[in-house]
Amino acid sequence: MRTAGRVAGQVTGALAGLTALSAGLLMRQAADARRVIPMAEAPPPRGDGVYGAKFGGKPLSLVILGDSTAAGYGVHRTRETPGALFATGISRRLRRPVRLHRLAVVGSVSAGLPYQVDAALEYAPDLAIILIGGNDVTHASGFPAAVRHLADTVRRLRAAGCRVVVGTCPDIGAIKPIKPPLRWLARRWSRQLAAAQTVAVVEAGGRTVSMGNLLGPMFEADPVRMFGSDRFHPSAEGYARAAAVMMPTVMAALGEDDRAAVPVAEGVRTLPEAADEAVRAPGTEVSPTQVGGRDRGPAGRWAQLRRHPWFGEPRHWFGARTTAVPGGAPPDGAVGYTPEDHQVG
Repeated sequence: MRTAGRVAGQVTGALAGLTALSAGLLMRQAADARRVIPMAEAPPPRGDGVYGAKFGGKPLSLVILGDSTAAGYGVHRTRETPGALFATGISRRLRRPVRLHRLAVVGSVSAGLPYQVDAALEYAPDLAIILIGGNDVTHASGFPAAVRHLADTVRRLRAAGCRVVVGTCPDIGAIKPIKPPLRWLARRWSRQLAAAQTVAVVEAGGRTVSMGNLLGPMFEADPVRMFGSDRFHPSAEGYARAAAVMMPTVMAALGEDDRAAVPVAEGVRTLPEAADEAVRAPGTEVSPTQVGGRDRGPAGRWAQLRRHPWFGEPRHWFGARTTAVPGGAPPDGAVGYTPEDHQVG
């Protein structure tokens, strides 16, 4: 937490150090971006209910926390929301029902997480997936407080026996309506917040996946298909690709990790080193690990880095709307959403 606080403090210091002229320019650019990015017509569908009821048995309890990205802002069908994508994928892979509770709030900053976790704990969750941080950057929130709220959330969930996977702050500088120099600062702030989030989450017992500009190349190549109508949030396909990148870490958190072991010399770093490396390589998982039977070394907690061959490759977990790469085939257990997967209530 001290390391996370130092990283976040540097960001807050950068904010405080802006001159009045620079601040005025950035405020005008932010206002221009808000005018260019319209509000969506309606909130996303909730998608709460049981997925995979046909498998029988006790449902796994899944909660989705965070902001508009976690909620699936900008899509209009239940099956397109991240919650439905994760619930369907987990249900098909584990061959058991999953009960989804989407508690993410559109527009939420990290300070809103305590209220979401209060509600989540009422459902005795087995797994929590959290996507948060973008609004903390766009609202210039106090980053040390944002990181503290996230760490407290992970600790509370872990104390209740819930596994936690966090998608760290995306690269806000990748959003086209945001122009330089605001874009450059937004990118720097996004990465610094993501690094601080990684340190805090892993220290608290969770796993992270760096989002960064994960979809940036695809967004640039095909913005009409990858962006939603507001030009800010992902489209249905954008959400599906992001969820597919997180899915291996989600399954690993549930004990279904069929990936080859990573040699210590290649995959293990001190936690601050792992966090810094992860934000520069979107799609990287950071999780706690041991070296020689110890959680910590002279420089602090050990962390393991994993990079998955999912992004940009023909291996995906979700429906037929994703684009296959010629010559490839989906992995075992790849699934698609069908209406019978979902029972409301």
